[in-house]
Amino acid sequence: MSPTADPRPASSKSSSEARYRPGVKEDFDALYKATYQRVFGTLVVILRNPAAAEDATQEAYLRAFRAWKHWKQQAPAEAWMYRIALNVAFSQRRRERLYEIGEVIRRLGGPKDPDPTDAVQTDLARELHALPPKQAAALVFRHVHGFTNREIGAALGIPERTVASRLAAAKARLRARLGDRVTVELGTSDPSTVL
Repeated sequence: MSPTADPRPASSKSSSEARYRPGVKEDFDALYKATYQRVFGTLVVILRNPAAAEDATQEAYLRAFRAWKHWKQQAPAEAWMYRIALNVAFSQRRRERLYEIGEVIRRLGGPKDPDPTDAVQTDLARELHALPPKQAAALVFRHVHGFTNREIGAALGIPERTVASRLAAAKARLRARLGDRVTVELGTSDPSTVL
């Protein structure tokens, strides 16, 4: 036997050593069997709800199966699977928080009508609506939701540097259009400083 050969039979090798092939259904089935319980357990911890974790796990494996033929073998299949599952879980948590906020607003009533004498607020709202949608989305994620550049990039599917350039362009446009009427510093992520 050569010194580099693994003396264990293939069936006794751990799942992390298994060689998966992109696009091969049997290999995806093996990945599913090897990782399902661990992925589910991780999502239970993140989502704090077994039913929600089950739904997120199922969604993650569905997305992974659809993308299986595009998986790159340089990254471990298990890590790739976890990344998909975590993205699904994080998205689900954001949706839940938005739903909870909507419920609170329904219970307490909507925001009061804006004061017509508050011209800056009216101008700011108008200018936010006038921004290109990609810039407005980045600005809202940062200053309304408090996301980091990394979280904004993940939500929009763009690199962090693109997020930074969109934020800078949006802020510059707002400053140019609103001038001295806005005394708000847009460089912070504190939601109360913007609106």
